[in-house]
Amino acid sequence: MKINLTAKFAKILSQSSQRKLAYSLLLIAYSIVFTSCNEKKTEEAPEEEKAQTEVELTESQYKTVGIETGVVENRNLNKVIKANGYTTVPPQNSAEVSTLIGGTVKDIFVLEGTFVNKGKVLATIQNLEVIEMQEEYHSATANIEYLQLEYNRQKTLSDENVNPRKVFQEVKAKLAAERARAQAAKNKLEALHVSTKGSTSLVPIVAPISGYVGNIKIAKGAYAQTGVVLFEVVDNSQMHLDLNVYEKDLGSISVGQVIDFVLTNQSNKSIKGKIFGINKSFSNESKTVAVHAKIESEDAKGLIPGMYVSANINITNTTVPALPKDAVVKNADKYFVFVEEDEHAEKHEEKEGEKGTPHEKEIHFKAIEVIPGTTDLGFTEVKFVDKIDADAKIVTKGAFYLLSALKGGGEHDH
Repeated sequence: MKINLTAKFAKILSQSSQRKLAYSLLLIAYSIVFTSCNEKKTEEAPEEEKAQTEVELTESQYKTVGIETGVVENRNLNKVIKANGYTTVPPQNSAEVSTLIGGTVKDIFVLEGTFVNKGKVLATIQNLEVIEMQEEYHSATANIEYLQLEYNRQKTLSDENVNPRKVFQEVKAKLAAERARAQAAKNKLEALHVSTKGSTSLVPIVAPISGYVGNIKIAKGAYAQTGVVLFEVVDNSQMHLDLNVYEKDLGSISVGQVIDFVLTNQSNKSIKGKIFGINKSFSNESKTVAVHAKIESEDAKGLIPGMYVSANINITNTTVPALPKDAVVKNADKYFVFVEEDEHAEKHEEKEGEKGTPHEKEIHFKAIEVIPGTTDLGFTEVKFVDKIDADAKIVTKGAFYLLSALKGGGEHDH
């Protein structure tokens, strides 16, 4: 019995050694596989990295996209302060037309958008009180004629001591009173732009300045009240900008600085102006100060008050390496340009039973990281993270398409 137990124990030990050996062999095999996989990944890493920075187009794709290339240029770009604002006109170039006397609208002679000269009759209103003003003026002038003759006669008699001095003084006082009454009636009629001659109940509403008629807020037959705006007239010839500049930038702003601005909701055409005034108080709770800039007369054509603008106030001018702003694209939090590399032409291998056809040319592009700086006049200052050749062909048009073709895509940055 003892011998049998010893034999079984030896068998168990033998089995245990075999298990340990198998386990050791398994660990060695796993280590080899793991090392092989790591080496394979190490070899594939550059390929994956390459795929993230390079893209290729066929010749036909190149033409379809409209790829254009250029080189880095040294350009004079301004250091700028960005500001938003709107177009406006000076107070003396904008008028809200109302009437000094109420009345019924008789006629309207203009349309919105019509250019009118100063003094042009825009409409007429009817009020019978105007007739009374004219009658008062005519009555006063008639009395003046009579009293003037009486004044002359009494003065002569007074000088000769024929009549008492008191009678002459009374005539003189009556003459002065009638003259004052006539002048008052005349002033009222002139303020209403009504002639002192004749008799009429119509009051003309005239343009106080030359300009374009804006909103017309009356209609024929309606009652026009005093103090209520009937027409708006705007002279756009003296258009300027009101820009909102933050407190931190005020130290860099001064009268005479040139600005470039674009209309926020329209084309990107750049228009020039020049600062002529800076407010000395904050405009509102946003802690901004209004900066006023005159627009060059030729560029002011077609602008109307209230158009929103985005402006660059030019501070300093320096020469820097630059590219057209469309050449710089943004992917995640980095900026890139694309450099066109050498073209490659390969041919397909002839298939069995078919005649071989030439492979279409492939143009390769590589994304190069840059740090953008000032953007001015359609160009952006660029600093390359890694040095490139001075004559490198950089994509200036179509860079966004190339960025989209890369794995992960990105967004276009202007």
